Amino acid sequence: MDEFMQAAIAEARLGLAEGGIPIGSVIVHEGRIIGRGHNRRVQRGSAILHGEMDAFENAGRQPASVYRNAVLYTTLSPCAMCSGAILLYGIPKVVIGENHSFLGEEELLRARGVELTVLQDETCIALMRGFIAARPELWNEDIGV
Repeated sequence: MDEFMQAAIAEARLGLAEGGIPIGSVIVHEGRIIGRGHNRRVQRGSAILHGEMDAFENAGRQPASVYRNAVLYTTLSPCAMCSGAILLYGIPKVVIGENHSFLGEEELLRARGVELTVLQDETCIALMRGFIAARPELWNEDIGV
């Protein structure tokens, strides 16, 4: 498995260990992780700290040229909010761990020229299946149901 998806999975596991939702993300520029994060909505009482948003926050202010040459890795298909951030900052490629548990705005991203790779990684799928079975109310809150 790609080292960057492994890093995103490590972030997802960290989120789960903290009592949160197991979704992780990293942003990679020129072969180096510049931002990493995991869903911290529960831990921080946040309305917006999904894994991708946390990775953007931790990457900090970057020139547009950095984001336009970056790849975002995420363990789960990005929701509308996270997809909006991907589009806003011009991320050209997203590697998605899985989209069985949740199908985000992949069609929007593709329509706007973002290259997507969906891995259907068994580790990512198992993390989400286990979490959704154990905490359906928290999962539903996270996706706005």
